Amino acid sequence: MATSTTIQARIDVDTKRQAKGILDTLGISMSEAVFVYFKQIVMQRGIPFEIKVPNDITIETFEKTDAGEDLHRVSGLDELKAELKS
Repeated sequence: MATSTTIQARIDVDTKRQAKGILDTLGISMSEAVFVYFKQIVMQRGIPFEIKVPNDITIETFEKTDAGEDLHRVSGLDELKAELKS
């Protein structure tokens, strides 16, 4: 009996590129990430995160962020921490 099996999935090029960049930084392969995801599905007995349809405010915020509008910038982690404490 085989100890593993193959799955195939289609995903857009940009999402794959972005995910691969993050996974590379973490030192995790695409196959390992899918394995972890599936293990979490089994352990949680469902999708391991909440899935919701965003409300109008969230959609507007995403659109502004994607357009580079209304972004709050800090010079670094120290400044961010200071702002969050105030």
